[in-house]
Amino acid sequence: MPVPPDARPTLAAPDDDPWLWLEEVEGERALAWVQGQNAATLSRLADAAFEADRDAVRAVLDRPDKLPFVTRRGGWLYNFWQDAANPRGLWRRTTLESYRRPEPEWELLLDLDALVAAEGADWVWQGATTLPGTHDRAMLRLSRGGGDAVVLREFDLAGRRFVEGGFAMPEAKGGVDWLDRDTLLLSAALGEGMATRSGYSRTIRLWRRGTDPAAAKVIFACDETHMGAWGGVEREGGERLVFIDQIGFYDTTVHIGDRSGPKQRLDLPADAEFRWQRGWMAVRPRSPWTIGGTTHAPDTLLGIGLAEFLAGDRGFQVLFTPGERRALEGFFWCDGRLVLSVLDELRPEFTILTPGAGEWRAAPVPGIPAAGVAQLWPLDAEAEESDGSLLLRLEDPITPPGLMLTDLSLKHPSLLRRSSPSFDAGGLVVTRHEAVSVDGERIPYVQTGPAGAETGEAPVHLSGYGGFRVSRLPHYQGMIGKLWLEKGGTTVVANIRGGGEFGTRWHEAGRREGKRLSHDDFAAVAADLVRRGVTRPGRIAAEGGSNGGLLIANMLTRYPERFGALFCTIPLIDMRRYSKLLAGASWIAEYGDPDKPGDWAFLQHISAYHTAEPGRPYPPILIATTRRDDRVHPGHARKMTAKLQAMGYEALFHEPAAGGHGYGKDNAEVANFAALGAAFLRRAIGWMGEGAAEWT
Repeated sequence: MPVPPDARPTLAAPDDDPWLWLEEVEGERALAWVQGQNAATLSRLADAAFEADRDAVRAVLDRPDKLPFVTRRGGWLYNFWQDAANPRGLWRRTTLESYRRPEPEWELLLDLDALVAAEGADWVWQGATTLPGTHDRAMLRLSRGGGDAVVLREFDLAGRRFVEGGFAMPEAKGGVDWLDRDTLLLSAALGEGMATRSGYSRTIRLWRRGTDPAAAKVIFACDETHMGAWGGVEREGGERLVFIDQIGFYDTTVHIGDRSGPKQRLDLPADAEFRWQRGWMAVRPRSPWTIGGTTHAPDTLLGIGLAEFLAGDRGFQVLFTPGERRALEGFFWCDGRLVLSVLDELRPEFTILTPGAGEWRAAPVPGIPAAGVAQLWPLDAEAEESDGSLLLRLEDPITPPGLMLTDLSLKHPSLLRRSSPSFDAGGLVVTRHEAVSVDGERIPYVQTGPAGAETGEAPVHLSGYGGFRVSRLPHYQGMIGKLWLEKGGTTVVANIRGGGEFGTRWHEAGRREGKRLSHDDFAAVAADLVRRGVTRPGRIAAEGGSNGGLLIANMLTRYPERFGALFCTIPLIDMRRYSKLLAGASWIAEYGDPDKPGDWAFLQHISAYHTAEPGRPYPPILIATTRRDDRVHPGHARKMTAKLQAMGYEALFHEPAAGGHGYGKDNAEVANFAALGAAFLRRAIGWMGEGAAEWT
């Protein structure tokens, strides 16, 4: 929807923003613009092929034999389920014995569709926290339209109804933890002065039954400029409260104490990740840490007795040492043992450590496939109630996930359930490759497609993320498998820097000043696909969301010649104002502070909203967001679209009214969002005879 040439403002200076009015999420003028844009996009893309894809994806998401994931609380396995008959979903539970059967017997606790109909509210499920021990009460988190802010309401599981006069909190970002039946630990941005500039909770409060949560006693508070404050309860050997001051995304100050407040600060580096259980603690620092006369490299995992540490002992044992391309993906405690999840050249490995006064005993978990993705986690929600049961999920891009039950003995793992396929994977192969980036770094990527896809004309769907130490691993490709692979296309997942695939060093290389390098990595993968003879630039369709949306916007402005089409979803784009919009201030540690001249010096080069200019060979782009995204402001997507159209570029826009920081509040909305993006990408690259002429 281009505008006349005399109405084509550009950004003459970093803060000269003619499209600022589009940041008014519910503004009358802004909504009229959105409505016009949505109509124009649908008129271009919503044909019979799109409708068939949308319906096919929804059928995949609603299929009755997909995998129902569960968490054990007390003697019950809990699951939240959505399908065609229950689009908002059912909260339900069953026993482990029943879950093993082909058709488990589920006890219905809450029908969210019925609640939506009864209350006329746009409720979206965001989870539940049950009362430890009895598990007969729960605090439910319900979101309006899928945003991060939630309403909290107490629920009686035995009576399967909300508790009349029970705990209830108005909409706010945050949550609670149970202290006892009549007391909650509240961390919520509710009330005047209770939110940080990032919009998260600034305080931790004691909320007693029958009282106003906004008036609950504050027992801990962080600075308003910090990211937020969170509290938790640890019950081993008595009650201990944990107070977390999240200074920035990667830095915290942690205290332990009781209901009167913090008593002792943990003497750990601000960037250290730590967990404890049954008198033992494991610590992983992000930066070099010199302790006890020894300097430990980032991502080294260290162990020590908790009581000894609190008393001043610093005699840590080294539990894991990272390598150049061997990283500790994560660690957790289960029934007194420490479980390590490792990626070695992206191959999954697990080790179980048993702590002791001497060297901690290590036992590798056998039978983990070298290809694909393996995830291991405790079956029980409450650490104090665990019997050592673990759930193991295995999958790869063309093999649906299977869920296995095992335990810390590592003996006799059993298959609980396997998901049905989402798409026909016949003839598809999965291969690993590496591109070389601008500085010589090797960038891995996983390619899935027909055998012998090196035709020079393969329609390629390329995706990436590259931020916040989030690893892009080769999971089963459900929706894109239906929309792309099943039709004969090829998909590629790029492991660019900024992610966590090779630990902190990989993340640090793509953070702040390195974010530009992360984007170079993605462009290098696109170039490598051409070099290998898989495809040509005009047949590469790239997609990314959130931080990945920032990536895609930079492919438009920095590497337009390497792509045939771009799908940019729920994105950050305006890096001059991002820290002033919604949760943006919480990401300064990842990107930098645009209000500091030294940071803006590098941020301006990845702010596609500022670097976009007329007369460039930009490929077609569809920019999509959701109005209820209260994490990444929809103004990013709106303003970028308006600017590109004002310059005369082919830019389409889509913004559903709900969905939060995702693709929709139910399977129908998710399917619509994904199918619309795939329809655009296929047309724009001229695949399957779809609209090749209209984009050239």
